This record gives sequence, structure tokens and C-alpha cells, in this order.
Amino acid sequence: MSELSGKVQTVLGLVDPDQLGRTMTHEHLTMSFECCYFPPPLGDEEVAENPFQMRHMHWLRQNPYSCHENLLLQQETAAVREELLAYRKAGGGTIVENTTTGIDRDLPTLRQLAKDTGVHVVAGAGYYVDCTHTEATKKMSEEKLTDIIVSEVLHGADGTDIRCGVIGEIGTGWPITESEKKVLRASAHAQAQLGCPVIIHPGRNPAAPAEVVRILQEAGGDISKTVMSHLDRTIFDEGELLEFAKLGSYLEYDLFGTEMLNYPYNLEVDMPSDSQRVKTLAFLVKEGYEDKIVVAHDIHTKNRLTKFGGHGYSHILKNIVPKMLMRGISQHQVDKILIDNPKHWLTFK
Repeated sequence: MSELSGKVQTVLGLVDPDQLGRTMTHEHLTMSFECCYFPPPLGDEEVAENPFQMRHMHWLRQNPYSCHENLLLQQETAAVREELLAYRKAGGGTIVENTTTGIDRDLPTLRQLAKDTGVHVVAGAGYYVDCTHTEATKKMSEEKLTDIIVSEVLHGADGTDIRCGVIGEIGTGWPITESEKKVLRASAHAQAQLGCPVIIHPGRNPAAPAEVVRILQEAGGDISKTVMSHLDRTIFDEGELLEFAKLGSYLEYDLFGTEMLNYPYNLEVDMPSDSQRVKTLAFLVKEGYEDKIVVAHDIHTKNRLTKFGGHGYSHILKNIVPKMLMRGISQHQVDKILIDNPKHWLTFK
């Protein structure tokens, strides 16, 4: 354990936290999202079969989960490599890669991408949402799940010697299923042993993040080293957001670049615009939470890549940071959000 203490674990080995630079805390570089396929609107089946045309780009942005091919990010390794080179040129240093068991984690590809681009890549241990849990996973004891997660961090995952540097994204739905609760408790036990960071995918309900925190805390998890993802599609009321912020996790706004009229997984959600996301960040900074904010794009479909007319991994650095500065967030606070907060979160105790 002493080997990990004070370090960040990337797919190429341990690094000093000060080497990370600007960090996106929630991205995917290779994965499959077929588990969450959503049928296209009636009458749009033909478009869904062949959406990668200029005249269909708006449709694809509005319906990214209704095209099977769009969900196969793992087919675009060459494009992702180019994206990472552009990200590094734009001033990016590190990507936290949140692909876990259940959505086709590919550690050898992550290691090769890190070698090819010079971008630090931190891989995720653990399990995604219930619908991706195999019967074998669901039958495992809490202790067995804990042992697997610990081993993925200490020894390597998926039959490789490539070690994960974060637990997560640990996936939960709403209501949280028994299998998901078991994985949450195992993640907390593993975190307690390792002193490592954890990142959570909460269900699409305003009550979901706090319920996850409760389960983690009761199992011995360290909320101060835990990131709650996807808050931009989960908690909209400012009062509720501040109540959740008091619980002490990192607050992640990670859907920058995603703007759609109808969010298919929860039609009650009005997906915010990037300008609204920046406004919320400014609100949280004003309320004293600048040390607890992290940001990302959560790229997980092909249409988000620049190859297909998307914003790419450099969008925040190129477009959102200037907007943050324009809306009253200082350069010092921007640096906290992009550099200091991820560094503190990712460093093993």
C-alpha cells in the first residue's frame, strides 16, 4: 500500500500528482453502450440505420442512443488517438477513463493510447449498472466483489497487468437494485482498504446521489474522495443542490457538449445547455464549493467525436473555459476545477 500512497495510478504506472495537469475526470476512450440502446422515434427507423450523413447530423445529436453503430465507440480507436493528440495540444494532461466491467473495458487499448499520445490515462475498476451485471456477478458475495475490485487496482484487471487507478464509474439506476447496492458496498470496502478515489454514476432522480452517499458511508466509504457524476442531468433545484453539496463529495458536471431537447432515459429531465452548466458552476463557486467541482464531457458515443462533427475532448479547454472566465469564475478558480481538484481526488491516501 505504501507504494501507492501519495501517487496517482495510470495505465502506464504510478505518477506524481503534480504531473497530471488539466484533467477531464469522466470520459470514455473505448467502450460499448449497446446496453442502453433506445429505439428510434416511430418513422425514423431508416435514418437510424444510416445516420452518419451531413443531413442527419441534427437527428443524431437529438437521438444518439437510437443508432446501434453510434454506440460502438470501440470501433474508433484511430479517431480517439487523434482526439487525444489534439487534447494535449490544447493543454490537456490527463483523462480519467470511466469504462468498467459490463461496457467493454479494454485496458490494452487504453495503455496503447497513453503511449501514443503522451496523455495520462487513469482506468476504472468495478461494475456498471445492473442491466450489465452477469448472473455470475449478481451471485457473488460482497466479499468476493471487494476482492476483485481491490485486485484490479493492486494487480491488474481483465487478465492483464494493467492496474486501475480509480474505482468507477460504479453504475446505479433508480431505484437502486440489490445488485447495485452490493457493488456500492464492495466499492466502499475496497476504497477503505486502498485509500483510493471512487466515482459514481447515479440514477436519474434528484434523490439518487444522496442515497448513494448514504450507502457508501454506511459501508465505510470516504465521501471526501468520491465524485458524484452527471449532476447536470440529475439535480436542478439550487436548494437541493446545496443540500447535496454539504454531504462532501466532489460535484461533477460532465455532460459538456450534450444538448438535446428530449432526454430519452428520463423525459422529465430538461437537459441544460452548456451556458446553463457554466451558470451553475458560477453559482457553486459563489457558494464556496470551488474546491469540490470537477468537469468533463463523458464522451461515450461516436457522434461526440470531431470525426463525426462532434465537440471532442478539447471542448471544455477551448470553448467552456473562456465562457467560465466571462461569467465571473477567476483563472485561479478555473485552475482549481481543472487541475487541483482532480489531482487531490486521484491521489491515493
